Amino acid sequence: MEFLKYDTPTMEFLKAPMLFLVISSLTTICSAVNKGGYWPTWAQASFPPANIDTSLVTHVYYAFLAPNQNTFQFEIDATTASALNSFTTTLHKKSPPVKTLFSIGGGSFGTEIFSNMASSPASRGRFINSTIQVARRFNFDGVDLDWEYPETQTAMNNFGLLLDEWRVAVNKEAQSTGKQRLLLSAATNYKPQITFKEVVKYPVGSINKNLDWINAMCYDYHGSWDVTKTGHLAALYDPNGISTSDGLQAWIKAGIQREKLVMGLPLFGRTWKLKDPAVHGIGAPAVGLGPGNEGGMLYSEVQTFNAQNKATVVFDEPTVSYYSYAGTSWIGYDDVESVKRKIVYAQSLKIGGYFFWTIVGDQNWKISRLASNTWKA
Repeated sequence: MEFLKYDTPTMEFLKAPMLFLVISSLTTICSAVNKGGYWPTWAQASFPPANIDTSLVTHVYYAFLAPNQNTFQFEIDATTASALNSFTTTLHKKSPPVKTLFSIGGGSFGTEIFSNMASSPASRGRFINSTIQVARRFNFDGVDLDWEYPETQTAMNNFGLLLDEWRVAVNKEAQSTGKQRLLLSAATNYKPQITFKEVVKYPVGSINKNLDWINAMCYDYHGSWDVTKTGHLAALYDPNGISTSDGLQAWIKAGIQREKLVMGLPLFGRTWKLKDPAVHGIGAPAVGLGPGNEGGMLYSEVQTFNAQNKATVVFDEPTVSYYSYAGTSWIGYDDVESVKRKIVYAQSLKIGGYFFWTIVGDQNWKISRLASNTWKA
């Protein structure tokens, strides 16, 4: 969830493969769809939590908090403490109220600290206890882990052990205090395996046993890491490449409980500079990044760009994705028809729901409302 996070208030989302509001399925508590979104802290001034329309979401993620790299515990300063208190208080008082979780890590946080933390029972224990303390101190309903990504099978196995121990700890804490058990979720790759130097597989059995849901990051299939050609951001179908249907089906084939699988949707676009303005399809030759911050734009910014530059907007039927172009500028993104088709597809799979990275990227709640209305009860 970090690939789209901006380093500045407007573009931080571009580095986070997701800090958006997240829609997820709370399967151990209810069977209703989970509609979630990540709220990035860089949006505090421009889009405070009070602006969130809670009629359109069920779970909102505070993104992000990071543990100390040596102790693996959280050190909350006064400014952050005030922001955390405001976040949960505001969203719990909304009508309707929503569940709040704080998300740990994010795409720009990296993997090394998490790998070190998960490598021993002692360090896992310090981390787990600290997450529970933070959740209770600031009245969160749960915790979300955004580890991008365990890069070896050993690290992935340790991730599974972490989940095992985390579940035991939150159950024990709830029993001893009489409080409602904390929710546990994790942001994951779009499919249950990742290829690094080796093929690394998620511990699906541990996920089923210990997590309430996972947020599969079904986006960033193409982006600034390859500027030689344009590419779809989050295609539903692609027989020759990465796609959301492939990812969701792979998770199901791997044995995940369907109600614990939550589909990610992007509220941002990826941009390229075309080599030749006359050649502008998906896969067209490119020579660099396009408009926006580091080749990324919020969905609302894409809409503004298209209008101001009289861009040609194309819905690509085979991939169920959108792109627009104006001169040498090319943008891949999701819009009304692709989001609607994805929601219908996800519901046909009987999975737990969907989430957005990030909710602040929407334009007057257009896409969030469409998604919520499309998912039929």
